[in-house]
Amino acid sequence: MPSTDPSFIASCRTDTRLLHDARNRTEHGETSDAIFPTSGFVYDSAEQADATFEGTIQHLQYSRYGNPTVDALQDRLALLEGAEACQTTSTGMGAVSCALLAQLKAGDRVVASSALFGSTHWLLDSLLPGYGIETVMLDGTDPKAWEEALSKPTQAVLIETPSNPMLDVLDIRHIADLAHKAGAVFMVDNVFATPVGQKPLELGADVVIYSCTKHIDGQGRVMGGAILGSKKWITETLQPFVRNTGNTLSPFNAWVLSKGLETLRLRVDAMARNAARVADALSELPGITSVRYPGRKDHPQADLARKQMSNGGTLVAFSVANGREGAFACLNAFRLIAISNNLGDARSLATHPATTTHRKLTPEQRAALGITDGSIRFSVGLEDAEDLIEDLRRGAEAALKAGK
Repeated sequence: MPSTDPSFIASCRTDTRLLHDARNRTEHGETSDAIFPTSGFVYDSAEQADATFEGTIQHLQYSRYGNPTVDALQDRLALLEGAEACQTTSTGMGAVSCALLAQLKAGDRVVASSALFGSTHWLLDSLLPGYGIETVMLDGTDPKAWEEALSKPTQAVLIETPSNPMLDVLDIRHIADLAHKAGAVFMVDNVFATPVGQKPLELGADVVIYSCTKHIDGQGRVMGGAILGSKKWITETLQPFVRNTGNTLSPFNAWVLSKGLETLRLRVDAMARNAARVADALSELPGITSVRYPGRKDHPQADLARKQMSNGGTLVAFSVANGREGAFACLNAFRLIAISNNLGDARSLATHPATTTHRKLTPEQRAALGITDGSIRFSVGLEDAEDLIEDLRRGAEAALKAGK
């Protein structure tokens, strides 16, 4: 019969361990993990409660601090990422905001690439300055800009690579070296690449951030976030902030995300293969004015993408003729691809960044990021690639007609 010996399971390889880790199996012998939907836990005595809060014994006390289902997900994410520790949050933006706010205080300085998700851009551009934190945003693909910005003491550096939505690929190792010389904690939002497509910690990052809502769930069911790094930083800097401000992942969402981890590699690999085929097909379609995909030779950072990513990813950015009118016509012509600002789903999704995810940026800020009125961000799913290509052809034809 299959072994349930924890030491044997721990000796297996990562993908096997993600499937067979059954530390929470009850006396009923269920094949799927049990969920522990409880707010609190009881003690055998007042002395045990006292020792728990003092920290001299290990005992669960409150689900805002720890829960068996959430703890299991955190351990599995840390295993997959190759991190010492993980802290989950209720959403991906919860992860970004907690990582930054736990690290920074008034008078500190943060440097970030300007190519960021719209809400992350707001945190840096609007929220942090109000707390007395200096923020510097720059072209993440410009090495000299990084060298200049990190020539003075800095407490945090944040990047996305590939970036949302135009898929800029940033040199993690180079930025890590500069960040560490400046005394900064270097944070990488690795959502687009996923844990199976890129390993920022191996390239010098200190902290890796995920919206688990995306590929880790992968089926549009629940929200969640994760922050991974050294045990010291997670426990001493991050956990006190997360636990006391209450950005907590629910046990049910943690259970769903754990189920998603079991098929993550299979899904991401298949979606990346589809994305590569779709990107090549898009480049040949009339009505498509540009295509960006890290796996293509014509991507501006193609050589770098090959060095630090194991595949080209599951996102394709493309632009259509006739601006906003053409983009709307393209999206509305799709019969298979859904219009949604989410990504990383098993189903293909497309959105118009200028009017959705990056709507709050000024036209000048969008232009600096390469986001035009004709730009579309395409999250490639698990459908047959030929069906997706046919749908994209419909969209491209509609974009062309929009100008007539």
